[in-house]
Amino acid sequence: MKRRMRKVTALVLSVGMMLSMTITSGAVTIDEAQKKADELQSQKSAAQAEKDTLAAKLNSIIEQMNKTQEELSAKETEISTAEEELVQAKVDEDDQYNSMKKRIKFMYEGGNTQFLEILMSSSNIGDLLNKAEYVSKLSSYDRDMLTAFQDTVKAVEEKEAKLQDEYEKLNTLQSSLVSQQTEAQTLISSKEAQIAEIQDQITDNANLLADLKAKAEEAKRLQEEQAAAAAAAAAAAKKNNSGSSSSNGSSSSNGSSSSRPASSGNVVSGSGYFTHPCPGMTYQSSYFGEVRSFDSRPHKGNDYAAPTGTPTYAAAAGTVITAGWSNSAGNWVVISHGNGLVTKYMHHSSICVSAGQRVAKGQQIGYVGSTGYSTGAHLHFQVELNGTPVNPNNYM
Repeated sequence: MKRRMRKVTALVLSVGMMLSMTITSGAVTIDEAQKKADELQSQKSAAQAEKDTLAAKLNSIIEQMNKTQEELSAKETEISTAEEELVQAKVDEDDQYNSMKKRIKFMYEGGNTQFLEILMSSSNIGDLLNKAEYVSKLSSYDRDMLTAFQDTVKAVEEKEAKLQDEYEKLNTLQSSLVSQQTEAQTLISSKEAQIAEIQDQITDNANLLADLKAKAEEAKRLQEEQAAAAAAAAAAAKKNNSGSSSSNGSSSSNGSSSSRPASSGNVVSGSGYFTHPCPGMTYQSSYFGEVRSFDSRPHKGNDYAAPTGTPTYAAAAGTVITAGWSNSAGNWVVISHGNGLVTKYMHHSSICVSAGQRVAKGQQIGYVGSTGYSTGAHLHFQVELNGTPVNPNNYM
């Protein structure tokens, strides 16, 4: 018995160390995932800040482009007006030039005689002087007018040239702004793609982090269950060592199951070869052959949801092959009924039979729980024929 106690103690320490290492390893991985999440969020914030800066720059460029476009439109109007003024000035210049040519031709066409005749036709010296002054003023007027029109043409040409130069400069500025707009928009699109990529990484990392935390919680739960089962087994072994163990005390193939005395007598229901293993169930939560969302493999048995502590029973008479702990099945019982027919009962909170014990049909074997890989309190009841799972309903 002392040797058995040492084995139990060693097993408890070994299981505890392994699970502790698993959780510690998970915790380190979680820390790394959390650190990566922080880094990715920092990268996203930096990229967003750069995008916001580029967007502000783009808005400024667009605002300047709009202003430049307004100035270009105004300059086009000024140039159009100057072109019209230039045309009119050239028309006036041409008209004046033609008028002056006609008058010169008229006055000098007949030579000096006609010109003298105009002067000699004066009635007196005063009239002569007036006519001579008139001819002189007429020539001076024509010359002055022609010069004025020529000056106007030159001024309008200079004005138009200046406007054209200003227009070209504005047009060059607008082209530069368009290039800046394209460049800024390209950079913004690049930042948006970068932010989207970082967000995808954040999402993937968040899913990984959630999965790691869930696994760490599951490992912690299994550790607590294993520790409790090991402590119960150690207590039972100690009790057996002192000679005070009862025939209902359970022992497991690995010495770590949670034992508890039966709370009821035999319960047999139905007329089938098997009695229902959990008549106190609330409802059937899963069926044989069902493919569930969290497991792509067909379900190997029936699940009977029931409150923790609901009694479970042997479906038929047989010999208990296993009564103990399994990481996946939790506290479980396996009964052989002969001729290759075996029943398995999983996820108990406690069991009340032991390996090698002979049980009768409807004899209590344990209590419903949620140990092992379980998402809620229920009994997983599995029937196998020659090692192959079969539908339990065929025997009930």
